[in-house]
Amino acid sequence: MRHKILTLNNISPRGLERLPPERYDASSKVTSPDAILVRSADMTNMDIPRSVLAVARAGVGVNNIPVAELSQRGVPVFNAPGANANAVKELVLASLFLAARNICPAVAFARSLTGDDAAIDEAVERGKKQFVGFELPGRTFGVLGLGAVGVEVANAALALGMTVVGYDPLITVRRAWQLSSSIEQALSLEGLFSCADVISIHVPLSGETRHLVNESRLKLMRQGGVLLNFARAPIVDTQAVIAALDAGWLRAYVCDFPCNALKDQPNVVALPHLGASTNEAEDNCAIMAADALREFLENGNVRRSVNFPDAVLPRAANTTRIAIANVNVPNMVGQISTYLASAGLNIADLLNKSRGEYAYTLIDTDGSVSDDLVARLLGIEGVLSARVV
Repeated sequence: MRHKILTLNNISPRGLERLPPERYDASSKVTSPDAILVRSADMTNMDIPRSVLAVARAGVGVNNIPVAELSQRGVPVFNAPGANANAVKELVLASLFLAARNICPAVAFARSLTGDDAAIDEAVERGKKQFVGFELPGRTFGVLGLGAVGVEVANAALALGMTVVGYDPLITVRRAWQLSSSIEQALSLEGLFSCADVISIHVPLSGETRHLVNESRLKLMRQGGVLLNFARAPIVDTQAVIAALDAGWLRAYVCDFPCNALKDQPNVVALPHLGASTNEAEDNCAIMAADALREFLENGNVRRSVNFPDAVLPRAANTTRIAIANVNVPNMVGQISTYLASAGLNIADLLNKSRGEYAYTLIDTDGSVSDDLVARLLGIEGVLSARVV
């Protein structure tokens, strides 16, 4: 079977190479696609074809994808967590040094110098005191969010000699294993802010995290603190940051999200969304997204979905696989099994996983599965999608 993948952005060739041309047609011109591969294109108002079985983002955030709508259609949305972690970590470290040593205003000062070299030398000696910075060892670095990026940032800050405190009540076992045992745990957001000289933000944008960094929490930071935001702009209340900078409470704000309110602030460095802008990160994200699509389309397996549970079942030999997405309510597997039995099909293997309000089921049956049986499964109340893989 040949699958059609609609690409909504220029996707790294390294990622597209994971989709063999003899089995995949991946381009921006395909019609009735089986899946969509996207980077930053805004899909929120897009008329997504009913043929689409999955969407994969070659990146981490999925704010440009209508996840809730696709979930109700039984369409998994995949992303690439950790694929750009090193790129973001390196930029966070660079921003830490920029803020600690006042590098950007110092560069601007040096560029503004006029006169002969003797005059410049004299101006440098007079002016350099205004750019006195601080060294990192002994300072406390707070990490808000300990996912793929946050863990790498925390470990790197520790290697710089800083005291590192992290806060993430939802940290996974996998990330906890990756985190250095020397990193301290904050028991609350307020506890994190109150002990930190520097705060680095690494949480996704949601209704709960919008303006998570606000006036009251900024006031808890030590005077002369530094705030780093390479997650999403709305997680930080911009006006609260400007007020803290004007009051001299914050020393600097470094972020990846320029706007009119920030671009002329003297103690702000706003970069043009460079967090994942490396060739390596773009390659890694595209590879991870393409691999997830291929595994789903060819085997029905779900890995790294943001809306459905991970579900990976080795294929039983000489069987036919059915993949079903459904709402997470009692007796779904029982109803499905009843229909298979009525069709004279034995279940060779079965996997059912749930995540919040949605569930996903993989079934390997002895014998072929008819279109009529798939239609009957789709008629079960609560079944969102069903297909033979």
